[in-house]
Amino acid sequence: MKATGVVRRIDDLGRIVIPKEIRKILRIKEGSPLEIFTEKEGDIILRKYSPIGEISNFSSEYVESLAKITDLIAIVTDKDMVIACSGTQKKDILEQKISSELEKIMDKRETLITDESTAIPITEKGNKDKECKSQVIVPIISDSEVTGSIILIAKELDTKLGKNEEQIAKIAASFLGNQMEI
Repeated sequence: MKATGVVRRIDDLGRIVIPKEIRKILRIKEGSPLEIFTEKEGDIILRKYSPIGEISNFSSEYVESLAKITDLIAIVTDKDMVIACSGTQKKDILEQKISSELEKIMDKRETLITDESTAIPITEKGNKDKECKSQVIVPIISDSEVTGSIILIAKELDTKLGKNEEQIAKIAASFLGNQMEI
């Protein structure tokens, strides 16, 4: 745990204000769900809640199957980080923060198909060598909220992804969204 040096008082309704700087760094927006944990020593821990994180084991198995069947890189993200990937070196991308560009695409709730000239970085690291290929990005929607995305990426630079891959990604996104509602 890292001390911030910020001290806040609880108001008469039991509320506490999280400083704007911390909200910005952690990408906490108005309405963002937070989980509350307590420890024996009396510590209270707030953590961004990720409904898709609860099915991360299932997501991992799902992207393994997607990658095998399609021969593409398959990735599942929540609103903050990559939670499952297959078809690429996991250490390069797994549990990395997503890029602000990807976050904006998810917020628009639109499907995006790119080629190597319009490809967007998946993570903040923006590993261009591995990500500048054709991509299909589909937001995962659960209970009418965007909870993450499913991304298919071509392994070869000259491969163009199209309507078939878009449909596969949409099916995957719909399936994962439905799993979170169960």
